[in-house]
Amino acid sequence: MKKILFTVVLSVSLFFKSFADEGMWLPLLLGQQVYNDMVKKGLKLTKDQLYNINKASLKDAIIIFGGGCTGEIVSAEGLIFTNHHCGYDAIASASTVDHNYLADGFYAKNKGEEIPTNLSVQFLLRIDDVTKEVLDSLQGLSGTERVQKQSAVLAAINKRMSDATKNIEVRVSSLFKGNQFLAFVYQRYTDVRLVGTPPESVGKFGGDTDNWEWPRHTGDFSVFRVYSSADGMPAKYTESNVPLKPKWYLPVSLKPLKDGDFAMIWGYPGGTNRYESSYGIKLATDINNPTLVKLRDARLKYMFEEMKKDPATKLQLASSYAGIANYWKFFDGETKQLLKYDVFGQKKLFEQKFNTWAKGKPAYENIFADWEKAYEAWRPYAKHRQYINEGIAGSPLISFAGSLLSLEAALVKTGSSQADVKKAAEAADKQRAAFLEDENKASDQRIVAAITKMFYEDVAKEQQPIGFFSTIKNTYGSLDDDATYSKYAADVFSKTMIFDDAKWKAFVANPDGVTLQSDPAFAHASTFFTNYSSKYAPYFQQFNTKNAEFGRLYLKGIMEMDPVKAKMMYPDATFTMRVSYGAVKSYRPRDAVFYDYVTTSKGLLEKYKAGDYEFDLPAKQIELLKKKDFGQYMDPTRKDLVIGFITTNDITGGNSGSPVINGKGELIGLAFDGNYEALSHKLAFDKDLNRTICVDIRYVLWCIDKLGGGSNIIKELKLMK
Repeated sequence: MKKILFTVVLSVSLFFKSFADEGMWLPLLLGQQVYNDMVKKGLKLTKDQLYNINKASLKDAIIIFGGGCTGEIVSAEGLIFTNHHCGYDAIASASTVDHNYLADGFYAKNKGEEIPTNLSVQFLLRIDDVTKEVLDSLQGLSGTERVQKQSAVLAAINKRMSDATKNIEVRVSSLFKGNQFLAFVYQRYTDVRLVGTPPESVGKFGGDTDNWEWPRHTGDFSVFRVYSSADGMPAKYTESNVPLKPKWYLPVSLKPLKDGDFAMIWGYPGGTNRYESSYGIKLATDINNPTLVKLRDARLKYMFEEMKKDPATKLQLASSYAGIANYWKFFDGETKQLLKYDVFGQKKLFEQKFNTWAKGKPAYENIFADWEKAYEAWRPYAKHRQYINEGIAGSPLISFAGSLLSLEAALVKTGSSQADVKKAAEAADKQRAAFLEDENKASDQRIVAAITKMFYEDVAKEQQPIGFFSTIKNTYGSLDDDATYSKYAADVFSKTMIFDDAKWKAFVANPDGVTLQSDPAFAHASTFFTNYSSKYAPYFQQFNTKNAEFGRLYLKGIMEMDPVKAKMMYPDATFTMRVSYGAVKSYRPRDAVFYDYVTTSKGLLEKYKAGDYEFDLPAKQIELLKKKDFGQYMDPTRKDLVIGFITTNDITGGNSGSPVINGKGELIGLAFDGNYEALSHKLAFDKDLNRTICVDIRYVLWCIDKLGGGSNIIKELKLMK
């Protein structure tokens, strides 16, 4: 009975907000009803304090950090807090074997010690609604014609509203599957410097074992600073730049947390598809997700084996490995949750309701019949696409070799000039240098061998490159034998000019098509990529166009079906600024299991394993924690140092580093993960089990101050006790 009741409730909330802490709300369009609910749950700030384009507001403290994370300004001198995994590349790039900031941690004792990076941050200036302009230009268009026209219109608006002289960039975002369009106006600052990071053992404590899991004890934070010219404008790095004077920064709370306390999260959630059809859910659970997980599992296996052997290899592969592992576990969990709660069945129930309403309405009554045909036409090729994107391109060597297809085109295309060829060759030479810096041949060679065999076994024979596998069989042996593919991969790696400086230099000096096409690594890449792009990519493009069109019409129909409830719908995440709100809250994931809302140093010490790859900690930290040397960061109610906490907030990828803020607008933690029991959140929100995992700001400050000796950083902050 409980399962049936839960299913009915969730199916109704698939599209209509029920105030169960679900929703990634646009601050510009924060309706009175939503704001009133926030106040009811503990918000003390006015709507103008949250979002205002004419005067400073909380939104001015929230930034896009790097290419895909969120950060927040926490001092009057442009200090930034974000996650450790968001700053990971910059920390790794600044590290060497002799000065390994990734392994040992680092805190600048003054601004002169701060380390320049290649990072940038973006501040949101305002959001403009351009829906009418876009939709007026699309009148009467559908399919490919509509897609092409929409792209052109959005590009024109972006160009018109941007101003390169002030580093102002505009990106129009399509919301509600193309039923609304908002222009987000940003200003980019490019002088961002590393101020501090905990040791990797703190910042990644728990590793892959604890990833997406609660209880959690990870100190997932790093510290940066944004600089500007003397007049506060964006400027390239120079010693004369000064710390940015922000419009708004977040005070930091040292107050204890209680179960049920109000919490809101601001940031840039990357992407959700909550309005997906039942057909999309089934494709994900049947083909897309399992294939991705299988392919990433193979890549991770061979990378990890090499990383364990050598600290330099670990440093070299660490960032790439972390990124692959993160979503390997995510998509595995997503599939399990979608199946467990029969999200496919719930979508079907809602679609039946929609179809009943749509009868007699020409614009909507045939959507699902036509949509089903589009999925049936694409489904046979879906696994092949995953193999190209996650498998063949998953090899760094083959991915780089594939990039040489543009050089080949310049070499063999009629009408190409010597200048075109030279430009393509020079670009390839630069890309090779970057590739070699990160390449680990031992793991990559085994990846190529494994993925090639998996492709042969899993992808329909009629879709495989003509003659490729018969050639391998004739040259190396049985196609069912692992040794066959190992021999093949060894030949590719030993004979390619990509690893031979002399041969590569000679080729770049005098590039020719025959030399390139006869290279085994290029031949491998070209065989798979060309086979897919020439035969099957057009099918995906056709499917994608139809899928987008039916999704747009479906969502438009849903909003017409119940206009009142439609006003309470929120758009899918599109890496645009959103606010979600909820509460600090414990939960019961299954029978007889209770999860508290915080973790403490007691649990951290219980997990600690000296010398372990995932659960080691600095000796100094162990000493301080055993002495209970918590300083002003101790939680008075628990007489311990709180490490992490959980909330009911609705977030997704891109929210990494987002500030968790109390009702008074004070920083209480940094969001960094979700819980395994609710990994279906990109496609369906679980109102009972969804939790956001956050590092407590008091643990962050303790690591900076007591563990790292960065008291100068603490002095910059506005501490609320």
